[in-house]
Amino acid sequence: MSGTRVLVAGASIAGPALAHWLRRRGAEVTVVERAPALRPGGQAVDARGVAKEVIRRMGLDGAVRAACTETAGACTVDVDGNVLETFRADDDGGDGFIAEIEILRGDLSRVLYDDTRDGVEYVFGDWIVELIQDADGVDVAFAGGDRRRFDLVVGADGLHSALRATVFGPRERFVRHLGHVLAFYSVPNEFGLDRWLLEYQESGRSALLRPIQDATRAMAMFSFTSADFDVDHRDMPAQKRLLRARMAGLGWLTPDILAHLDDTPDFYLDQVAQVVMDRWSSGRVGLLGDAAFSSSPMSGQGTGLALVGAYLMAGELAAAGWDPEAGFARYEQRMRSFVEANQEIGRLNARSRDVPGPDAEPSPDFAGDWFTELVGRAINGIELPGYTGVPDFGAPAGTSITS
Repeated sequence: MSGTRVLVAGASIAGPALAHWLRRRGAEVTVVERAPALRPGGQAVDARGVAKEVIRRMGLDGAVRAACTETAGACTVDVDGNVLETFRADDDGGDGFIAEIEILRGDLSRVLYDDTRDGVEYVFGDWIVELIQDADGVDVAFAGGDRRRFDLVVGADGLHSALRATVFGPRERFVRHLGHVLAFYSVPNEFGLDRWLLEYQESGRSALLRPIQDATRAMAMFSFTSADFDVDHRDMPAQKRLLRARMAGLGWLTPDILAHLDDTPDFYLDQVAQVVMDRWSSGRVGLLGDAAFSSSPMSGQGTGLALVGAYLMAGELAAAGWDPEAGFARYEQRMRSFVEANQEIGRLNARSRDVPGPDAEPSPDFAGDWFTELVGRAINGIELPGYTGVPDFGAPAGTSITS
């Protein structure tokens, strides 16, 4: 074991995925999470292309697939519920609009946590309040009063990353609002939903219902255009007022879905945004996942970026002998074009949902070969090194890692 001590901020998906690989490479890992426990529910997230290979190398393919939503496909509908267009989960080899591996964010987080909890220290209900790095390490002060020293610190704490703000600067420098807002929450399945996602769209707004493993429940999603966004991401009452106001008059099943807004256990609302940075590291501090390169839910690839980034960050740091300058630089070099392809898809999909107007850009033509090529780069356009010669403690039985 290397004995390298790494602190990871954030226990959603990127953080526990990184913890898995850091532990396998020989590091001693602590994950700190501001929430008092894992957050349940959330939007459905997908694993496509190369991200599925990362899951296989983690030895978690069976566990992830067992927790999938088992969605058969998606239908867009008119105001009366008549089907307009259909997408199947087995389209494009399982890497299409509805992915073969589709899982609620909270369920994937639980799989990753259960996989790492015995070999990784998790600290819930606490967060970093001060960070001072020198040539040999990083001194960290926590809100709970502890002070500890680590060799490396990684921010995997999402779009609104507090660690990014502390080390790299205010969020306004890096967060790019794409003009849309999304809300998710679970509701009773009183709509007869059976393995098929339903979506209704109307003039820059949409309402969606998707099946989950628990057939008595369903996941609702709303989206609407918003040129700016100034609601605090932790002010839930204000978020619910905003959602009700912006969904007023929307047809289809919208009133019935909104009727459950105050009794849902897992409401979430936030802007559709990307994080664009020139660098994802500073000295002994690095960033991963949405904290570094959010591609937005409109890309469908945020989870894939987190999983692939976790594999590469841990691998490159270990291959560099845990030298942060070399390891972080190589991780960024490998990831940058993959990230940019996925962010471009996110921007294009957001633009396609804009309300047409005299000053609006034309909606993208997704039928061209250029888009097929872009999707290919966004799903499979990155190499996963085998890291031959790099320590791998606790690789799952039967796992074969090849370049």
